[in-house]
Amino acid sequence: MPETAAPGMTSHRPYLLRALYEWIADNGMTPHILVDAEQPGVRVPTHAVKEGRVVLNIAERAVTRLEMDNGGVRFTARFGGVSHPVEVPVGAVLAIYARETGHGMVLPEDVGGGPGPDPDDDPGTAADAQAGDDAPAPKRGAHLRVVK
Repeated sequence: MPETAAPGMTSHRPYLLRALYEWIADNGMTPHILVDAEQPGVRVPTHAVKEGRVVLNIAERAVTRLEMDNGGVRFTARFGGVSHPVEVPVGAVLAIYARETGHGMVLPEDVGGGPGPDPDDDPGTAADAQAGDDAPAPKRGAHLRVVK
């Protein structure tokens, strides 16, 4: 597959993000996103960030006013019982996966974009803070499978 995009093409990342979200939700699983919290425009509670990353539960039952468009993901969620607005630009979303199975995708880098996620990184080192979960969830890392 060529590494250059046709002139005038928009980013494919938000389309992949929305499609995978729908696939995970349609299968009765809980969609989570792994976010690079150090990217510009990311707005999450700082106490939820660990090692520059945060895992966010974006299931309908965990958030209110979920919006996913070509610019990013926005919603309101409870962290430690307190409601917080969350904003994540699409470029800061590293991966989306189902909590129950780990099936999902490390989002590819945009052609001509900035540095993307390293597929060899262990997403299990991400924060185990989960937006929308008031009770502590069992501690376990994500188990993303990179398919080439």
